[in-house]
Amino acid sequence: MKKIFDEVQSLDKRAVEKYFLSEDILMENAALSIFNFIKKNFKKDKSVLIVCGGGNNGADGLALARLLQNSYKVKVLQHIKAKSPMAIIQEKRAKAIGVEFVTKLEKCDILVDAIFGTGLNKDISFEAKTLLKEMNKLDAYKIACDIPSGINKDGLIKEICFKANVTITMGAYKTSLFGDLVKDFVGKIKVANLGIHSDFFQTSSNKYLLSKSDLKLPNRESKNSNKGSFGHLNIICGEKEGASIISSEAAFAFGVGLVTVIRKNKILTPSFLMQSKDFSKNCTAVAFGMGLGFIEDSLLDKIVALKLPKLLDADIFYNKKVLQFLDQDCVLTPHPKEFISLLKLTNLADISVEELQKRRFFYVEKFTQKYPKVTILLKGANVIVAKNNNIFVNIFGSSKLSKGGSGDVLSGLIASLLAQGYSSLDATISGSLAHTLSAKRYKKRSYSMTPRDIIEGVKIL
Repeated sequence: MKKIFDEVQSLDKRAVEKYFLSEDILMENAALSIFNFIKKNFKKDKSVLIVCGGGNNGADGLALARLLQNSYKVKVLQHIKAKSPMAIIQEKRAKAIGVEFVTKLEKCDILVDAIFGTGLNKDISFEAKTLLKEMNKLDAYKIACDIPSGINKDGLIKEICFKANVTITMGAYKTSLFGDLVKDFVGKIKVANLGIHSDFFQTSSNKYLLSKSDLKLPNRESKNSNKGSFGHLNIICGEKEGASIISSEAAFAFGVGLVTVIRKNKILTPSFLMQSKDFSKNCTAVAFGMGLGFIEDSLLDKIVALKLPKLLDADIFYNKKVLQFLDQDCVLTPHPKEFISLLKLTNLADISVEELQKRRFFYVEKFTQKYPKVTILLKGANVIVAKNNNIFVNIFGSSKLSKGGSGDVLSGLIASLLAQGYSSLDATISGSLAHTLSAKRYKKRSYSMTPRDIIEGVKIL
């Protein structure tokens, strides 16, 4: 996993003050990183148009133009005349070696956005909006320098935004690149080395970007074992019994030795699933909420009293009795609408889904500060997992998962790991990664994936 930072100005300042790197050196390395990306991915006969603003993001673009000159067909369009000291000197350097400056957008193979960067702190002018619209229409491979123009430091879009194929961000990952609202605009995200290893450039952070290597699959290397060696998960069946069956099948496919569905009346389940009216004596974890509907208070009281790892999902987040679980080491897996209900029940906030989506990191952090024992997974385009004020981001989600039953699979995967002895945080991280990576590997049409396809994909991770 890699660190994510809310802002990097302090990191730039630290690099200058502690390691004696000048602003010029940082900028040259920023431009060099984009140059190397272009060199690696495109032949030298390709045309490159760099659209620059008047500040240091524009200066990065001007430095890039100088590096590309004579290797590629490079041109510069200045949306705003160079204003910052670095932009002015980079403009002089580019002109001195003959970089061509144009006054309007032209057809190109590669379009580089170096207009605003993270410095956007005001509304976008009419001229800039018009320019960004035209840039998005161009049939070109689109590269954003640091951050797509139109996204501010808080990860909000100012009416319009450059839609990049790749964002090459400077020095470190930024929180503003990982909000749900910007996922369709940032493309792939790569970090530019600014002339110093990340160990020196970066400081401490409470936010982390998950990678595929963070997935810890169940371990079955021991030969001296039996089904009881790998845990016994109890899943409580709600009014919509299909949800508990999907969760149970997912859990079984992810390593747990036994799964029992707890139900009032006998239901039709696959033959490998057991059923019972009461909790198993050798139960090692409990999951409930999926398809729950109404639940009797007496059953909730029983669950609260169990000294076992628990996973809570779906309908339970609308029930005030959920508060009884929040001082326990448990996992919560709400989607945005369920999370705003949870925020209201805990008196943390009374907000709309729209407001939550604008400030997902803020509200998750606020929740974990109040309830440090709880591990929470907030569903979304980018999944957020958090515990005790530490936040982990899973960016592997896709529209393939936008199907009924997908969340039930996720609950089953996480609960399976809880039953096998994983910590709540490790179970949630690995369950989330398995869920999204299974979908990522699905090769058929994106609209065709079903919960069973996700389960089948988990088996071959």
